[in-house]
Amino acid sequence: MSKPNILVIEDEKKIARVLELELTYEGYQVAKAHDGLDGMQLFREQKWDLVLLDVMLPGLSGTDVLRRIRSGDEQTPVIMLTAKDAVEDKVTGLDLGANDYVTKPFEFEELLARIRVALRTNPEQKEGMKVANLHVNPATHEVHRGDDSIELTAKEFSLLVYLVKNKRQVLNRDQLLDGVWGYDYYGDTNIVDVYVRYLRNKIDKHYEPKLIHTVRGVGYVLKDPQ
Repeated sequence: MSKPNILVIEDEKKIARVLELELTYEGYQVAKAHDGLDGMQLFREQKWDLVLLDVMLPGLSGTDVLRRIRSGDEQTPVIMLTAKDAVEDKVTGLDLGANDYVTKPFEFEELLARIRVALRTNPEQKEGMKVANLHVNPATHEVHRGDDSIELTAKEFSLLVYLVKNKRQVLNRDQLLDGVWGYDYYGDTNIVDVYVRYLRNKIDKHYEPKLIHTVRGVGYVLKDPQ
């Protein structure tokens, strides 16, 4: 199994660099961003096993980043990092869906322990996600339909994960664009239809039951017809 990958969104570059070095030494794969907008872009470009998110960020605050993450992803663990220690700040973060809250300055060993706990309690990290005979594992980027292994491009995989995480929910093009391509995507919305077609050809065309359905005039939904 691949090493867990952690996204660090922290505007203090020295702290971000120390976190990157220490986490890499501990065996994690690490990427970092120094403002909220870049952090959201990185988050949407691939799947992460855990996010370390500073509250005070330029461009887009940590709470806004968390709010956008949780709008389409309820599973990826998020640990908030902040110099603030007021109770209301912690309550806000936890209410928005943060898994944990660490106040700076912190001992790195404590942070490592909290990371290990968050990864252990993330069901996707252990089991992946299933709908009917489709199995998707965001941690390993593996997709199976029954006994068949299916190869997807990075964008096809991101789209499938988003659909699975929002299974049984009808998603319009704007929601899919925001969740998969990013809120700052300004291209043709028909890109959604193109990639849904690619995905259907790979995971639905030769299999039963059909999982991706069109809701005319609205959008798409992934569900088990049974």
